[in-house]
Amino acid sequence: MLNINTVIKAINGNEDAFEQLIKQESEKLYRTAYLYVRNKEDALDVLQETVCKAFVGIHKLKEPKFFSTWLVKILIRTAYEVLQKKSKTVLTGEAFIHSLTENTSHSPEEDLDLTNAISTLDQNYQTVIILFYFHDLSIKTIAEKMQKPEGTIKTYLHRAKAELKGSLEGAGSYGQRMV
Repeated sequence: MLNINTVIKAINGNEDAFEQLIKQESEKLYRTAYLYVRNKEDALDVLQETVCKAFVGIHKLKEPKFFSTWLVKILIRTAYEVLQKKSKTVLTGEAFIHSLTENTSHSPEEDLDLTNAISTLDQNYQTVIILFYFHDLSIKTIAEKMQKPEGTIKTYLHRAKAELKGSLEGAGSYGQRMV
């Protein structure tokens, strides 16, 4: 849980406070970056670029309680930039499969099917699926992060689930559990 006083200190230029906040958020940020770019090196690049952008722009953060949301928003934009620069769509690997399967008992084949299905989705749909299912965020929080109305997020989620269901039919029970 973020300490609002630490966020306020960081906004006021306290580098140690900023570093403490980044340490608290780093694991979540790395996993999110990895879900987008699909490899360790690019995920670390996205994470590093996000931290730099956040450090330079932290004074612009108006509401300290939204630090996490603000940081993830920067990360998502940065991940999109990296993907556009490198024209990447799908890279898979053991670490990605592991990140999807933490605390679950799916077969690697089911996870690979899911990975491939998610990677074929529109970027907005990918974001909604990742934030809703892998970060357990509410529709309202996702709407804030993406700066879209809640109704739009619900539509994205519904359409993304329908596309995933179509992609995963015949690929095993994982798609049925998720959708």
